[in-house]
Amino acid sequence: MKKKYLIIVGLSISTITQAQIGDVFSSIIKDKTGVDLTKTKTVNSTSTNTTTASNSNVNIGNLTQTEISSGLKQALNLGVTEGIKKLGVTDGFYKNELVKILMPEKLRKIDTTLRSLGMGSLADQGVKLLNRAAEDAVTEATPIFANAITSMTITDAKNILLGSNNAATNYLQTKTQSQLFTAFQPKVKASLGKVGADSVWKNIISKYNTLTGQVVTTDLNEYVTTETINGVFKMVAEKETGIRNNSALRTTSLLEKVFGAVKK
Repeated sequence: MKKKYLIIVGLSISTITQAQIGDVFSSIIKDKTGVDLTKTKTVNSTSTNTTTASNSNVNIGNLTQTEISSGLKQALNLGVTEGIKKLGVTDGFYKNELVKILMPEKLRKIDTTLRSLGMGSLADQGVKLLNRAAEDAVTEATPIFANAITSMTITDAKNILLGSNNAATNYLQTKTQSQLFTAFQPKVKASLGKVGADSVWKNIISKYNTLTGQVVTTDLNEYVTTETINGVFKMVAEKETGIRNNSALRTTSLLEKVFGAVKK
């Protein structure tokens, strides 16, 4: 019994001594570094979340899904209207390096061959007429694009709004490219005939085949249709970028409300 009592006392003294040593050690650390080891470090999750939110430069909490979707569609419609207006004039495609339609890749060897034989002017005429056909056809594209935009359901408007400078344009292109092509192709076919591009290209390919003994064919209607639609999308993307980054281009209260909530 006496032995057990001595052991308990010894342990108590040891514990007290360790505690005192710990206090002395903590005191030294505090004096030297200013760090108080006796205080437990806590993480304030609320503070962390608040900081993250304040650094995001985004305040779209008051916008509804409908407002965001309508704002995106309005920006796209504005881009289409202004873009087609710029493209649907003489040299709208031909002298705009952003959208100029070049010789089809499949026919690049024709261009090289004709130029090597002193027929560069014929090749140039062929390229110019492809652009003339696009400039003529694109004037009828506005209602086709407008219908595609109106009928488009934007399933994740918030992420598109917070996305890249041309996120809405990319979304439109992904969702409507096929239907736009189907609706627009007859317009391009008519324009190719109207400006004489089809007959000139028939002559170009015929000369090439005769000179080289090869048989080359291509679907100019499909090529010009695709390139014309892509040209419109490039103009829309350019306008979307402007609206996102320049408040002066937000010409309606809705555009200002939606895009003004996102500070790039």
